[in-house]
Amino acid sequence: MSKAAELAKIGEVATNSQIGGRRNIMYNGAMQVAQRATSVTGLGADGNTYNTLDRFQMLANATAGRFTMSQTAITDLPGFANCLKLDCTTADASIAAGEYLIVGQNFEGQDLQQIKKGTSNAEKLTVSFYVKGNANATYVFEILDADNNRQISKTFAVTTAWTRIIITFPADTTGAIDDDNAQSLRLFIWLHAGSTYASGTLNSSSWATSTAANRAVGGSSFFDATSRTFFITGYQLEVGSVATPFENRSFGEELAMCKRYYHKMDAVNGATVSYAVGQAYTTDDAWFPVSLSPEMRTTPTLDHGTLSKIQLTDADLSGEAIGGLSIHTGSSNERNVALNAINITGDVLTAGDSSVLFAEDDVASYIAFIAEL
Repeated sequence: MSKAAELAKIGEVATNSQIGGRRNIMYNGAMQVAQRATSVTGLGADGNTYNTLDRFQMLANATAGRFTMSQTAITDLPGFANCLKLDCTTADASIAAGEYLIVGQNFEGQDLQQIKKGTSNAEKLTVSFYVKGNANATYVFEILDADNNRQISKTFAVTTAWTRIIITFPADTTGAIDDDNAQSLRLFIWLHAGSTYASGTLNSSSWATSTAANRAVGGSSFFDATSRTFFITGYQLEVGSVATPFENRSFGEELAMCKRYYHKMDAVNGATVSYAVGQAYTTDDAWFPVSLSPEMRTTPTLDHGTLSKIQLTDADLSGEAIGGLSIHTGSSNERNVALNAINITGDVLTAGDSSVLFAEDDVASYIAFIAEL
C-alpha cells in the first residue's frame, strides 16, 4: 500500500470508527483451520457442502466436472503458510445450463450492522485476497444480500503468480440487513457457470435485485482442463473503499471463531479421548451432557464417525459398543447439548450408574456439532 493510500485509510477508519484491529469480517482468511479434513477428492456434484477448510462452503453442481479441495502449505507467498487449493481432476467440455462451481462464505446479519446497508449512510465494501492458478483465467466475485435478494458482481483475473486482488463495491442504500443469527450476506467466487447464470449482462456497477442470468457473466470455466488449479489465501472483507494489509489473527482465536459453526471432538496422538461423562438411563440407554464453548450459532445437529469406534463404560469400567448416537432435542441448545447413546450391546448398564463416552485414537472416531449458515 502506498503512503497516500495509507493516509487515506487512516482518515477513513477514523470516520468509520475502525481504528485498530477487527477490520477483517472474513473467517479463516489465512486458511489456518481445517477441522473436518485437509483434503477431499471427487467433489463436483455435491450441492452445498463444507469439506475441508472451516467456513468455506463449496457450492457445486457439475454434470461431469470433478475436483479435489485441500488445505495446502505454501512457501512462495511471504506472510502466509497455507492456502485453499482446488485441483480439477475431471474436465467438463459440455457445460449444462444449470451448472456452477462456487467458493462461498456466509455471514450472520448481526455481525454486519457496521456496513449500514439499506440506510442513507451505507458503506462501501472492499474485498481483497491473493490468488494464482496454473494458467491465466477470469473469474467472477459476487456479493449477495440474502435478506433482500440483492447482489452485485465483478470480474477478476488470475495468473500463474500470486497476485493480490482488490475489489471495491459501492454502498447499497436499499435493503437493510437483519439483526439476527441467520444468513444475511454471502460472498461467492464463481469458478464455473452455465448459461442460467452467465447468459445476461454482468451486474457490476450497482446493487440490484438478483437476476440469475446476470450473476456470473464473463468468467472462465475451472473445469476446462484437468490441469486447472486455483489457489487462494489472505482473504479479507472490510468496510470502506481502501484495502488495508491483511489482518492476521492467531490460530487459537481463528479456531474459536470457527467453532461457533462447527465444533469437532476427535481422538489424537495415540491416546484415548473422553468425550463426556454421563449417566445410564436404562440398561441400554445413557445420556451425556456436553458444554459447548464457544456458544454455537444455534442448536447444533450431530455428525459422528464410525459407531464401532465410539464406546461407553459400564459398571466395571469395561468399554461397551453403542448402536446409535443422537442429540436429545428437548434438552439441548446452542450452549449445551445432551447426547443420547442407545442400543448398548448386551444391556449391560444399570440405571443411575455413571458412564464415560470415549474413543480410541482412530481417524474414524469423532463427534462433531454443526450450526453452519
